[in-house]
Formats: sequence, structure tokens, C-alpha cells
Amino acid sequence: MSVSISGRDARAWVEADLAAVVENARTVARVTGVRLLPVVKANAYGIGAVAVSRALEVTDPLGYCVATVEEGAELRQAGITRPILVFLPAQPDRFDAYHEHRLTPALGDAAGIAAWIARGNRGGAFHLEIDTGMGRSGVRWDEVDALHDLLDSPYFEGCFTHFHSADRTDGSADTQLERFRTALDRLARRPPLLHAANSAAALRDRTFACDAVRPGLYLYGGSPGDGIPAGRAVVTLRARVVALRRLRKGESVSYGATWRAPEDTTVATLGIGYADGVRRSIGQRGEAHVLLGGARCPIVGSVMMDLTMAHTGATPVRLGDVATLMGEQDGDRITLDQVAAWSGAVPWEILTGLGARLPRVYK
Repeated sequence: MSVSISGRDARAWVEADLAAVVENARTVARVTGVRLLPVVKANAYGIGAVAVSRALEVTDPLGYCVATVEEGAELRQAGITRPILVFLPAQPDRFDAYHEHRLTPALGDAAGIAAWIARGNRGGAFHLEIDTGMGRSGVRWDEVDALHDLLDSPYFEGCFTHFHSADRTDGSADTQLERFRTALDRLARRPPLLHAANSAAALRDRTFACDAVRPGLYLYGGSPGDGIPAGRAVVTLRARVVALRRLRKGESVSYGATWRAPEDTTVATLGIGYADGVRRSIGQRGEAHVLLGGARCPIVGSVMMDLTMAHTGATPVRLGDVATLMGEQDGDRITLDQVAAWSGAVPWEILTGLGARLPRVYK
């Protein structure tokens, strides 16, 4: 383990299994039969973009996908040399920054493409985004004819789309793929690299693989869609007991007094809160719990900015003991999908919501 000085000695921290990230990446490559463009945007879904990208180098990816120029620049400063595709629609006033950090822009309109091509060697490769139903950015699949002449360029390296519901078996991904293919047939030339599949599409059917796939959630241990098993668990979230409170029957905890002790009992206060990514309402449904003292202890009351309460009852707990809010402890496990369900959220939100003040501990 490489541990920062504020790692497991902290009040709370995230443990990330980088070997599991690599194993999950290799699973996607094996299932799809094509190379990977791992998605490491949003700090690799909260796990750490630099650490994850360095770990994934052993899988020989085609490159990496980020959302912003700043995210790409961070990887360059860390020594990552492979191509980096920036997903957010590129604006001409940022083109110098793309060139400075050797980043590949996503373009989707005539003005942007013309401006990028006009830069010549001060630009370079670009990818065309085709909107096949997501409705957020890129050229519409039925309007690519307007870009025909512009795309007859040696800088036109790749073309991609994004499925809006690949996590469901509703046929929408098939419709979008057909639109993508129709648009490609109307281009002046086929670029060397086509990519469309996220984790869900990649693992559901090789039909969606194209030349490369863009795995995200599956790399980080989540289930990307209906009927698709989660990847090997990556993230463990732990916090220390910072206070113990003996309550009498009927006494309450936290803001709003939404939970009252059913009998004389004990509550442990954990050094983690919604500023760290634990949803404020997670304890309101009566399902959420932590692993502490060899038992499952329910989360009670409203999560506070820096603190969370767990009802320990007769479970022997001491100050400084470690509770697990996600991951494995004493042979028991709380999964990412469980935490998401308890929180009324999706797994992507849980991972990307892990606060920056939580130290990351890697193995």
C-alpha cells in the first residue's frame, strides 16, 4: 500500500483497489475484442484520475477520455503521453490550450471544425461527435451532409456517439447505432477510429464495440445496466468513531429530530458527512447501515455536513473504531449499488460525490 500521511490515520478515507480497476478493464477488452478508451473524467469518478490512468497503462489503452481541458492538462503534467480526448464541445477560444497540452477536441459544428483545421499543425487530430438521440451536443445524425467537404481532412481522426439508455434493454441503443452508421455512410471519408459504447453497451453486445469502447462505471466496480453484473469492487469508504452517545428512550439525534431512540441505547458518531459525499437523507428510509464492531449498525437521523450517526445498540464499540460505509469488513460487504439505492441516487453520483477532503489510499 502507498499511503499518504493523512490516509488511514484520518477521520475518514477512501481505499481504492487499482488492481481491481485493471482487472475490470481487461474484462471489457476480452468481452469486446477491441482496445479501450477508458473514461477518467471527474477525477476517474472520484477515485483519482492520475492514479487510475497510471494503473491502466498496463492494459495498453488507445488513450483516455476526460471532460475538460483542465482534466487533460492534469494527466499531461503527471506524465501521461497517450492521446487524451476531451468530451465537452471544444470552443475556439480554448484551442491554444488544446494544442499546448496535446489534447484531442470533440467537435460538432462547421465553424468549430473549420477553425480547428485552419490551425494546421497548431491543431492536429479531432473527433466528430454525432448526436444520435442524446440531444446535448454534436452534429445531428441527419444533418452531417452539411459537414461533408470539411470532413475530407487528414486531421479527422475519429467519430463517436453516446447512447442515452444502453443500461436498459429497450432497443434504443440499436436505434442509435443504426443512426450512427447511416451518418457514417454519408461522410466524405471514414475516420480511422469509431467509438460509441459505454460500459453498458460494451458488455451487452459486441455489435456496439466499433473500433474501441469507452468503459467508465464498470471499471470502478459498478453495474452499468440491467442484467449486467458489477465489476470487481474497487472502492471502500471508511470512517472512524469520533464520539459515543448514550441515549435514553425517546431522545433524538441530529437536525430535525427525525429519529428517536426506541429504548435506552448507544449511538456512535462517525467522522464523515455530506461534505464527504454521504447523502444527507441516507438514514431516513431505515435501510442504510454501516459495518462496525462485527455488526450491521443502522444509520440514523439526518447526515450532517461532517458527521454521521449509527445506532450501535449493544454492539461493543470504542472511540477510534473504524466503520465501513461501503466495501468489506469482517467478512460482510456493502456494495456500491446498495449505497446508491439507499441514497436515492445512481452509482455514478455516489462515486463522483466522494469529497476531495477524503484522502485516497491506493493498493
